[in-house]
Amino acid sequence: MNWLNLSDGMATLFEQGGLVLWAILGSSLLLWFLLVERYWFHIVQLPGLRESLRKEWQSRPSQLDSVVMLRRINALVGDLRAESNRNMLALQALIAILPLLGLLGTVSGMIKVFDVITVFGTGNTRGMASGISEALVTTMAGLFTALSGLYFVSDLGRRAEITARKFEAELVEDE
Repeated sequence: MNWLNLSDGMATLFEQGGLVLWAILGSSLLLWFLLVERYWFHIVQLPGLRESLRKEWQSRPSQLDSVVMLRRINALVGDLRAESNRNMLALQALIAILPLLGLLGTVSGMIKVFDVITVFGTGNTRGMASGISEALVTTMAGLFTALSGLYFVSDLGRRAEITARKFEAELVEDE
């Protein structure tokens, strides 16, 4: 693989996509940074959090009313659920924003096409192709990054819910 050709290709792609493609890149980088952070949390930090919450549960007085115990279980599971779902709203917002940025690029590219048609008529195919290229590149980039991130956001939500349910069952068993 020739890195010079790859960098030239990327430069051409961003030239075709215009400013909107840079916004899509920034949003995509933020999306993937948050996804990696959430997986890091689930793999590395979550077991320690579960253990500390379990120790907190085990240090409770043994003679508690069942209503108080149920409230305490709900509070501990809520703490775990809150930490597991941290940044999920931001991830979901980015998943929703990325296709809209792609649509913004589509509209921007089509406006360029119509500007070329207004000034030169349909005879300037090179000018029209530039606008169409911007429209298609940004649409593809916005949809691709949103769809690829959608799976991982769903997976993280599923993992958080399963972890919370298992933790709740463990606390009820320790009762």
